[in-house]
Amino acid sequence: MTRRIQPFAVYSDGKGNIYENPKLFAAGRSGNRVYPLYLDEMIPLPYGSELFELPGRKVLGYSRKGELVESNQGIACAAFIAPAHTQLSIAAWVNTPNAPVLPLYAYTAIGWYNGQFYVPAIRIDPDTRQDCENFNQKIIIKRGKELKLRFPNNRLIHHLVDNCAFTYLCPAARNYVMNRWEAPLPTSPTCNARCVGCISKQDKSESPVHESQHRLTFVPTVDEIVEVAVPHLETAPNPVVSFGQGCEGEPLMQWELLRDAIKAIRAKTSKGIINLNTNGSRPKAVEELFRAGLNSIRVSMNSAQEKWYNLYIRPVNFTQADAVESLRIAHRFNAWSSINYFVMPGITDTAEELNALKVIIESARINMIQWRNFNIDPDWLFSRIEFNGQGEPLGVNQIMEQIRILYPWVYFGYFNPPLNIIEQYQFK
Repeated sequence: MTRRIQPFAVYSDGKGNIYENPKLFAAGRSGNRVYPLYLDEMIPLPYGSELFELPGRKVLGYSRKGELVESNQGIACAAFIAPAHTQLSIAAWVNTPNAPVLPLYAYTAIGWYNGQFYVPAIRIDPDTRQDCENFNQKIIIKRGKELKLRFPNNRLIHHLVDNCAFTYLCPAARNYVMNRWEAPLPTSPTCNARCVGCISKQDKSESPVHESQHRLTFVPTVDEIVEVAVPHLETAPNPVVSFGQGCEGEPLMQWELLRDAIKAIRAKTSKGIINLNTNGSRPKAVEELFRAGLNSIRVSMNSAQEKWYNLYIRPVNFTQADAVESLRIAHRFNAWSSINYFVMPGITDTAEELNALKVIIESARINMIQWRNFNIDPDWLFSRIEFNGQGEPLGVNQIMEQIRILYPWVYFGYFNPPLNIIEQYQFK
C-alpha cells in the first residue's frame, strides 16, 4: 500500500515571512471538523494567488503520531487562491482571545512540500480570462486613459477605469479596458438584500469588517451603458457584458433601466452575450428582461438550504423561492442559467446541502454551477448564521462528483460563459 504524503504546516513570523514547520503536518477544515491534508488532494499554489497571515490565530497541525496539535510557533496562514480555482478545505487555526475578525477574503488551507506551497483546491474552469499573467497594468493604464479621453462625459466608463481597473484592479474591468472577454456593466447603487459578507457595503453599527471596495454612487443612463456594451460586443473576442458587479448593489433595483438598455444594445448589435448577475429577487422583472433580449442569468446563493440562505442573504421583501423562480424563467426562455455558488467547506459539502441543491437543479433545470470561494471569515460567518457544524462534511469533491453523475448536463465553471460555450453545452 502506497503511503500518502502529507505536506508540512506553515506559519508566519509576523514580518511578512512564511516558513514550514517540519514537526507538524498541515491541517484543513470543513466547518468545525479538522482533518489532515494529503498531497494527492492538493495542487501547487496557483500563480496569482496570495498568502495571508491570520492575526490572533495559532497554527493547527498533526504530529508524526497523528495527534492534532496547537502550535505556539508563529501565526497561522491561509491562501487566497487565484480565480478559476475552487477551494476544497478552509484553513484550520485556533483563535486566541480577542482575535480580530478577518477581512472579506477566502481563506484556503495551505501546506509546504519539497520546495513549494500546496493548496487543497482544483481548477474548476479552464478559461484564462482572469489569469494573472494576462494583465500588464502599464498597458491597462495607458488604454484606460485613452478610453476616458474618447468618452469624456461617460460616468460609467470613468467609474470602470478609475475605480475598478486602476484602484481595485478588478479583472473584469481591466478586461473591458483591454477590449476582451467579459465586461462589467454596474448600474445600481442600492440593494434589497443585507448580505453579512457584502463586499461593497457593510453596516458599521453591526459589522466589525469593512467593505473591500466602494459601491457605485450613481445610476448610469441608457446611453452610457450602450457606449460601454455595444463596442465591446462588436469587437471583443468571446464577448460578454454583465449587469451586476461587486461594485454595485442589486441590478434588479434598476430593472426598467436594464430593460431599456438591453433593447437599445440589441437594436445596434446581435453579437455576444448579455448577462445578468443577480440575487433573482424579482422574477417578473427577470421575465421582462428576457423578453427584451437578455441571454443569460447567474443567481447568487450561499446555500441551497433556506435556513442558511436567509441568515446570510437577509433578503428584504423576497425569498429564496423567488430566486429559484428566476432560474425557472430562464429555462422557460431557453436561456442559460447559472448559480453563483459560494463554496464554504462544512456547509457546501454536507448531505443536507446536496439534497437541497438537487431540488433546485431539478426544478429549475439550471445549466451551470459556478463554484466560487466564499469571501468571509469562516468563524464570523458560522457565528452570524448560528452554524454549529450541523451535518457531517462529505467533501466538496464528493459533492461535485455526485452532481456530475446525477446531472451530466450541468456545466461546472467559475465565469459567465461566452456564446461558443453556451452553444456547445446547453443542449448536450
